[in-house]
Amino acid sequence: MPSGPLRLAVIGAGLGSGPHFKSLQDLAGEAEMVWVHTRDATRLAATPLPHGTRRTTRLEDILEDASVQAVLVLTPPNTHLALVQRLAQAGKHVLVEKPLEVDLARAQALVRVCEHHGVKLAVMLQHRLRPAAIRLRALLDAGELGQLVSASASVRWWRPQSYYDEPGRGTLARDGGGVLITQAIHTLDLLLACTGLPARVMGLASTSPVHTLEGEDCACALLHYANGAMATVQATTAAYPGFPERLELNGTLGSASLEAGVLQVALMNGQTLAVGDAQAGGGGADPMAFDHGAHRAVLRDFIDAVRQGRDPAVTGRSALAAQQVIEAIMASSESGRPVTL
Repeated sequence: MPSGPLRLAVIGAGLGSGPHFKSLQDLAGEAEMVWVHTRDATRLAATPLPHGTRRTTRLEDILEDASVQAVLVLTPPNTHLALVQRLAQAGKHVLVEKPLEVDLARAQALVRVCEHHGVKLAVMLQHRLRPAAIRLRALLDAGELGQLVSASASVRWWRPQSYYDEPGRGTLARDGGGVLITQAIHTLDLLLACTGLPARVMGLASTSPVHTLEGEDCACALLHYANGAMATVQATTAAYPGFPERLELNGTLGSASLEAGVLQVALMNGQTLAVGDAQAGGGGADPMAFDHGAHRAVLRDFIDAVRQGRDPAVTGRSALAAQQVIEAIMASSESGRPVTL
């Protein structure tokens, strides 16, 4: 195991970089930010960084620095594959901001290139490492809820039109779509981490009169599992003023609900459980109005995974499930028919 802090570089310093920088500040004893790279020299100069961190507009500075062990990729989704290909070829471990890429084929290619070059690939799907979500997974793994009967995932968020007026936001070319791949992917990923992939997906997606964007701001889906269980998914950014996301699981031995970081469990044997503290989730007009603790947990796990030579908790391959279901929802909406996975 290497000694000393892990030497990291960061690519991208846009809207979504704040929680990453705060987390790295918290983890200063475990990781050292060596480089920060953006193509925008003005934005780069205005970004406050720890003493000693070097700024660059040349990706080659990171690729050629043999001391850099891992890289955080925080750029728009459509840039991820090209960047990760070069980083993996240079032997750098990678943590990429969600989603992996704009579509499933490019996401799969990104995962394969990391596996081919033997580098770790983690994804910032931080809902999985919230304390209440970890406890829920432990209950499921122990069989406490019994066999899955039904489930639901609800993401009723709000974004003003100004959010979508930023060039590229909500477009297929840059983001890969709208609410499903940009906002609801977190809750959908957690649902699938708990239930596994469904066998069939039926979906509807549309753009409401509230917004003007290329992608969808409303989507609903029915997921049908091989054992007969069903799950519903509701996702929108047109629910003013925005509400906490909610996940519900109903089993043969009890039920669990997870909302805004709080887990409530009721078992048929009379036992009840409450875990977690209520927290903001960025569902309102300010997309960054949330605590960065879960980001910190994903980053700490990624750092440990690189140092210990193990897989991270949120691997790139596991993140493919959410993109597979999102693509199925959109295909079903377009065709009017269920999609078999």
